[in-house]
Amino acid sequence: MAQVNDNYPKNGAEISDAQLKELALQQHKQAEVKQSKFPTEIIELPSKGLLYPESSALSSGKVEMKYMTAREEDILTSASLIKQGIVLDKLFQSLIVTPIDYNELLVGDKNAIMIAARVLGYGKEYEVDITDPFSPEDKQKLVIDLTSIEAKEYDFDAITPHENEFEVTLPISKRLLKFQLMSHGLEAKVKAEVKSQLKITKASGIDREFSTRMKYLITSVDGNDDRAFINNFVDNELFAQDSKFVRDQIKQKTPDMDMSFVFTSNITGESQVMDIPMDVSFFWPRA
Repeated sequence: MAQVNDNYPKNGAEISDAQLKELALQQHKQAEVKQSKFPTEIIELPSKGLLYPESSALSSGKVEMKYMTAREEDILTSASLIKQGIVLDKLFQSLIVTPIDYNELLVGDKNAIMIAARVLGYGKEYEVDITDPFSPEDKQKLVIDLTSIEAKEYDFDAITPHENEFEVTLPISKRLLKFQLMSHGLEAKVKAEVKSQLKITKASGIDREFSTRMKYLITSVDGNDDRAFINNFVDNELFAQDSKFVRDQIKQKTPDMDMSFVFTSNITGESQVMDIPMDVSFFWPRA
């Protein structure tokens, strides 16, 4: 029987009933995969696991994923999951063999899992039609090798291992601010709060997703971690230039995959660095 208990939180870390259930299901899946000798791959995370608590299974910097089967294609074609906007998360959870707390996953690491899921499901070749920036009336068909995508360069020496919190002094107000990086769990909370504000948003015409996101990412201001204090700071005291600085810092501190490539125009021969477009064919390849 697979030895999986080491993946439970250690050192007295709290865990909810939902997390226990999720871990138990993943452990069962891990044992099932090992017993059936189903092919799997080890995926390296761009964070190297250094931004997760040592007690987390993700602190290893790796996750084991199985190859996609018809079961996962059922997930991809589920109209209900697509409508709810959770189809890809359900797919990733089905493919990940390592018993992890999915809510802990940082956005950049989740991007690595997304690319791996596509490769394990439909291969490394991703065919896209790209509008030529040098000749906008023309489209160019390209085949991108997804296995060539690598993690962005990251200064791991500048972080405190196993802590997802960073401290900065804001350039305009000189306030001392701490922030965390976005995880799947935080993203879900942001979306839930934004959804709960829909009536207010429709009445005012103001979408508050941006400020809501900042409220969840900022963990303290001048040493004060009271949530009401932080919310008021974001709404009434965070200068636009300081806000941009924080966003830039978050982007800089987020380990991620480098989704850029060099596009060369067949028409003009000119080249430009572009982001790999993610259209519906990424997980629903053209027949």
